[in-house]
Amino acid sequence: MSDDPYRHHPGLRGKIRPAAESVFRTLDVADFDARAVAAGMPADWRTPDDQREAARAAFLQERRGRDLWVFAYGSLMWDPGVDFTEVRRAFTPVYARSFCLVDQGGRGSAAQPGLQLALDEGAGCEGLAFRIDAAVLDGETFVLWRREMIAPAYRPVMLPLETGPGPIEALGFVADHGTEHIVTGIPMAEKARMIASASGFLGSNFDYLAGTRAQLAGLGVSDPYVDDLYARVMALRG
Repeated sequence: MSDDPYRHHPGLRGKIRPAAESVFRTLDVADFDARAVAAGMPADWRTPDDQREAARAAFLQERRGRDLWVFAYGSLMWDPGVDFTEVRRAFTPVYARSFCLVDQGGRGSAAQPGLQLALDEGAGCEGLAFRIDAAVLDGETFVLWRREMIAPAYRPVMLPLETGPGPIEALGFVADHGTEHIVTGIPMAEKARMIASASGFLGSNFDYLAGTRAQLAGLGVSDPYVDDLYARVMALRG
């Protein structure tokens, strides 16, 4: 078997940021804390490091010694931040992209909250699956957990995925409905209004939406939901 990570999809080569170039590998959490608090977020806005690490250890307890697939549906697709040995186009039939993560700091504020993507129950979602070698599982999942589980919003689950070479099961970070940051049932018109006007210390919510749409297109992924929301926001912006 070839050891080329892109052996199934050579067209993806050059479109996915190498792990060594990702800011998520050297994320300065203290700096992030300072910027969040300066933006008006509470000092305890994120999950304490020890709690996050304990949750990661519990999740991996029965999975050590084996390779791990990770499903990517948003920024993980083009900037996974982890070393992977294989990538496949993948489809989950039970979840879909949803702008249901309310953001009051990074891409929004308390006065004008924004919305970020989450993976929520739905009619299906096309994305990418990355395989992490068992030999580097601990270090790579540390990077993943610090990024995806930094604050209460997601929960890690194992998802059934359909891929060209065959079905697999992969780790996915999905919307945690038990947290206050996940809000479902927001009408599309209201989502568009929020995204059109919100901004935070990471930039504007519109730039986040536009960048997501552009990156999906660059990877050859079509999502009518994202396209519809983008068109609504553009109409509001004139």
